[in-house]
Amino acid sequence: MADTVREIERKYEATDETELPDLTAVDRVAEVVEQGVAELDATYYDTAGQRLAAAGVTLRRRTGGQDAGWHLKLPVALGIRDEVRLPLSDTPPPELTALVRSRTLGRELVPVVRLRTRRTVRLLRDADGATLAEVALDAVRAARVDGGAEVRWREIEVELAGEGDDPGLLDEVGEALAAAGVRPARAASKLERALAETGGEGAPGEPAERSGKKSEDGGKGREKGQGQGKGKGKATAGDIVLRYLREQVHTITELDPAVRRDLPDSVHQMRVATRRLRSAFRSYTKVLDRAVTRPIGLELQWLAAELGIDRDREVLTARLRDALAELPRTLRLGPVSARLRIWSERRRAGSRREVLTTLDGERYLELLRTLEALLADPPLRRAAALPASEVLVKAVLKDHARLADRIEAALAAPAGAARDEALHSARKAAKRVRYAAEAARPVLGKPAKKFTKRTKRVQQVLGDHQDSVVARAALRELATQAQRAGEGAFTFGLLYGREEALADRRERELPGVWAKAAPPADW
Repeated sequence: MADTVREIERKYEATDETELPDLTAVDRVAEVVEQGVAELDATYYDTAGQRLAAAGVTLRRRTGGQDAGWHLKLPVALGIRDEVRLPLSDTPPPELTALVRSRTLGRELVPVVRLRTRRTVRLLRDADGATLAEVALDAVRAARVDGGAEVRWREIEVELAGEGDDPGLLDEVGEALAAAGVRPARAASKLERALAETGGEGAPGEPAERSGKKSEDGGKGREKGQGQGKGKGKATAGDIVLRYLREQVHTITELDPAVRRDLPDSVHQMRVATRRLRSAFRSYTKVLDRAVTRPIGLELQWLAAELGIDRDREVLTARLRDALAELPRTLRLGPVSARLRIWSERRRAGSRREVLTTLDGERYLELLRTLEALLADPPLRRAAALPASEVLVKAVLKDHARLADRIEAALAAPAGAARDEALHSARKAAKRVRYAAEAARPVLGKPAKKFTKRTKRVQQVLGDHQDSVVARAALRELATQAQRAGEGAFTFGLLYGREEALADRRERELPGVWAKAAPPADW
């Protein structure tokens, strides 16, 4: 079982003459305790093209010190990383290689750099004896595993002792170091500095493989004059759409390890990114060749559906649990909470396995490779070279007209299953309009931001209606299970009636919300 530690630290340059100032002058630091010297020997692994280093990810096998073993460091924010630890073994553990699969894309992990560090440690403690932070003075020797000159340097690391500690302490320690002439390190990590100073084959980050696919206009990749627009310095439609695509692909790649670690909201955010990508492919067909993006969009639809198994269960369970908690105790007849918990856990066990199987599969890996190739050689059409506002506004208005047709059809449909299905179809169209406007915000500015917000409100009303449809189906299932077990089904029936009333309110609310979601008059 892997252990995970939140690492919040700062790094500073040091020389042979560097001496630490008296850090008891820092507020809350009552004493500095010497911890002696440790000899650390770490070998860092990466692909031949250093794809992990390019993503700010490090994987190492380290001996010496109190935490010998395999360490995978995943970036969280500036100066903050999650370190996933496993015991020593001869080769990288499968649990860790799975967490970097979205970065390596199946490429082999090999030893790249060896770092040997002589570490002198001091602990900063408060008046109660609690450790606030660890200050390490490191003498480092680094060399490429495949040979080359060895480089040496000294540095200082200041790391908070606990995840819940105040990062402001690091600022105070930094000020004390600065007053003593110590400056922040230029490199974010020892590995980054070692790679930069030891040279070797290739720079971090392999060039993406080329897709070899042609656009419908007969060209391959960026057309002549692409990116120039009609005015110097003006963004083109291709520039803006590709920026949006890169953001979504980056999100999927970064969230992959979070989903595998079952971190809160990670599945939802990854699913949203897949939907945004697919929506951009469908909205901006004047910019991107649909013949190329359509099959990718189908694969994104598949991935969203696989992720949805777990996410939909999570949302539905929370909805039913909240609804049950709102009922007076006198209306909660029988073991309804236990029944809901058992029903949810059974579904969760299966859905969690399905998600991990999907992420470990070859189909998902091939999708990631395809997305990387798409960004390396985008299938741009001629309109991609036009000014962004000219092309993007037309695309958003086209999607809005499509949504208008679906809402009109839904409101005219007979009550019941037919209207439910029509409203669900309108919900999907509302997401597409919202995402199209969201992608256009860098050039359309505040009007696009307001329009996105109003369209999101339409989506929320339609989404709550659809969630009610799904919740009622689940409540019927729960009531049936309760009856078969000899339990009363009254409470589940009561919740069903409440969901039915809520759906009716959303249907009556929709026309007013939709009326406010008109696009800006000057579009």
